[in-house]
Amino acid sequence: MQKVTLPTLLAVMLVPALTCLPLQAEVLWQDFSVSYLNGSNYRVDGPDKQILTFEHVAGTSWGDSFFFLDHLRADNGSRENYAEWSPRLSFSKLSGTPLQYGVIKDVLLTSTVEMSSLQTNFLYGIATDLAIPGFNYLNLNFYRRNNDGVADNWQLTTTWAVPFTLGEQQFVYDGFLDWSSATADQSASMNMTSQLKWALHPLFNLKNKLYVGVEYVYWRNKYGIADGPAFRTNESNVNLLIKAHF
Repeated sequence: MQKVTLPTLLAVMLVPALTCLPLQAEVLWQDFSVSYLNGSNYRVDGPDKQILTFEHVAGTSWGDSFFFLDHLRADNGSRENYAEWSPRLSFSKLSGTPLQYGVIKDVLLTSTVEMSSLQTNFLYGIATDLAIPGFNYLNLNFYRRNNDGVADNWQLTTTWAVPFTLGEQQFVYDGFLDWSSATADQSASMNMTSQLKWALHPLFNLKNKLYVGVEYVYWRNKYGIADGPAFRTNESNVNLLIKAHF
């Protein structure tokens, strides 16, 4: 089967939807944050790292957008940048008709571009936003992966955020889970990354949000490389975390 090219992919996804966009697309809300993480026990490209993460998320009149850039600095002297951009087109917003049914809040066209110095991957598919009590958000994204250098496969991604309080202290537990299918040249992979964060801004009367906490990462067959006695790719690590919103 012929491999889907990027221009074809973008045309299939975006052209029909863009014809439905209002003449003036509007940013309804947005948030920018910077995180610092420090952890050990990284596999494949570890073991000890410091990570500076820049994130921007926005809700728009056509859907939403999430972008992040990781700058990774390992103790062995290596340096690396990795970024993803994930725009999604909302059928509810584009049609002007709510698509809510039961716990389903919206249905969207979803896409992601994964960018590093070694490869660029393009993902496209369908997403649902769910309305679940106690969650700020819970999203399911089902992708076809258009991979650079290895066989294409499938990916299921869920993202969530749950705020809660203990006494008068405010906390947030959020994160994502990626599951990618196996192919002839890569193993099935699962990456669950979650953060437990304690809100400091209410304590210090700060205008902008400030959190400290921990990030826990569990990655099975990291990068689709099978774990084995000779080369361990199953990763389990805890990172110390500071996150500031602007």
